[in-house]
Amino acid sequence: MQYYQVNLLKDSNSPGAVELIEFLKDEFIPGLEAGITTFGIFHGLFGLASNEVYLVLSSEDPGINIDDRLSNSPYQLIETIPLIPTVRPTEHSPRTQQGIYVFRWFEVMNTNVAEIAELSEKAWVTFEGGFDTQVQALFAEPGFTEADSNSRGKMLLITWYRDLSIWQDSRQPPVEARENFLRRHQLTLEARPIATRLV
Repeated sequence: MQYYQVNLLKDSNSPGAVELIEFLKDEFIPGLEAGITTFGIFHGLFGLASNEVYLVLSSEDPGINIDDRLSNSPYQLIETIPLIPTVRPTEHSPRTQQGIYVFRWFEVMNTNVAEIAELSEKAWVTFEGGFDTQVQALFAEPGFTEADSNSRGKMLLITWYRDLSIWQDSRQPPVEARENFLRRHQLTLEARPIATRLV
């Protein structure tokens, strides 16, 4: 099992994230413990503040703790969300392809996670074939299978697009994909997309 963690970091002392990104690349990531992999650093295009970034980490061990590494820095850890893969990713290497990475957060009933993952995987067959895009990950919160039938949880879909025009074109997917996406939408309580770029 590979465990993931999405960390929302902020530089409250600056209107931008340039120094925060440099800190992560030059100091923070090189000093990570063995076994922790950086999936990527993502700076917001829309949906995040200009001085915020997502740092996505993974490890074979749960409970990645980065608090100590940030305690002597001027940067703030706003939120940490632990996640596990559903049907993707199957390879847990760092992302390297430049382009647009859209983080789409879903609020769902935990009992629907497996069906949402199945519908998504079926839809991707024609969706990815019709556009210059590739789904990078579909995550759920750990323990969703043991959750009671009335509990809500988060899912996260990360999709790469060559550019924003491809993202716009993909709002009209092929019929086969559209039917699965429509059913997935019916199982979604709410969704929040955030567009980023890999840095």
